[in-house]
Amino acid sequence: MGLSKTIFANPTEYLVREQPEDPVLFFAPMVLQATARRFLRGFPGLVTYAVKSNPDEMVVANLAAAGIRGYDVASIFEIDLIRRVAPGAAMHYNNPVRSRSEIARAVELGVRSFSVDSHSELAKLQDLVPAGAEIAVRFKLPVNGAAYNFGAKFGATAEKATELLRAARDMGFVASLTFHPGTQCVDPMAWDSYIRTAAQIATDAGVEIARLNVGGGFPSHRLSDVNPELENIFGLIDRVTTEAFGDARPALVCEPGRGLVAESFSLATQVRAIRDDEHVFLNDGVYGGLAELPLIGIIDRVEVRDPAGARRNAPGRARIVFGPTCDSVDRLPGELALPGDMAEGDFVMFHGLGAYSTATVTRFNGFGNFQIVTVMALHG
Repeated sequence: MGLSKTIFANPTEYLVREQPEDPVLFFAPMVLQATARRFLRGFPGLVTYAVKSNPDEMVVANLAAAGIRGYDVASIFEIDLIRRVAPGAAMHYNNPVRSRSEIARAVELGVRSFSVDSHSELAKLQDLVPAGAEIAVRFKLPVNGAAYNFGAKFGATAEKATELLRAARDMGFVASLTFHPGTQCVDPMAWDSYIRTAAQIATDAGVEIARLNVGGGFPSHRLSDVNPELENIFGLIDRVTTEAFGDARPALVCEPGRGLVAESFSLATQVRAIRDDEHVFLNDGVYGGLAELPLIGIIDRVEVRDPAGARRNAPGRARIVFGPTCDSVDRLPGELALPGDMAEGDFVMFHGLGAYSTATVTRFNGFGNFQIVTVMALHG
């Protein structure tokens, strides 16, 4: 994966000039910083970035420039990255399962906030983490409204979370709670249920929690007709926290990944073939920058341009779209409406692809040779 050192006005300028045969990810730092400032203005607490969604150094550097002062890290690699690119920032090691060597190394690197969802992992933290550090107990609920369920892997039941919270307090840690409502969570009421349950857990444990981390899950703009209203989610979180906790209201933390970074990248692919005017084959697919689509659904914010940069505007036709690999699962979910006059060699641009694109690209079948190009704007 290469990085162009030239800054272009927009993706079309680059595509016309370079005629790339490999996929291109276009990065707009100004869009990323604007999104970060939207979170900083609207969220009633500390905004931290979930590094796993896009760990590129230029992403972290631009978030730091915009005022992001905290990061949700899930590995020693990510901790080292933040120490290097955003020195002095707070780090929350919120992967609830870690080896002893990983915990010890994180402590050496200055991490003082850890999540936990089991007694066995809490015992490790007691052995290795200094008293006075924050332990955030992660719990889960059977809540709908997200693209997929994060509770399938992590999170204690409310009953176990109550035990863990009390135990963490008794061990001398700063006791907090955390949850994750699920990725691409478009229903604000998911946060309502979790926040009210957090208050009940704290009451049952007899612990006044220091902080409540309301997770990520903040949705990005994936469908043309569904533009997420983040401010409504921020307002609900603020209101329900006060209602649920009253005078014992904890400080709030969030850890958006997709919601922060998705809109700042667009992916340009090229049409390799149109088979018998039915099936479209692109030079990227589910083993590359489009890996998430089979998991959480299609992105229909797509534009098609010919090699000269002109936009294809013919009425759309539903097409089956395949990636370039010799694998039958390399197919986008469902069908995608694409202009009826599109042709081989055209560029198909997917907007809103900054999350889980660079982080999950493979070189399966020899494909996946990306360029990353910096642009001033992603449209035009």
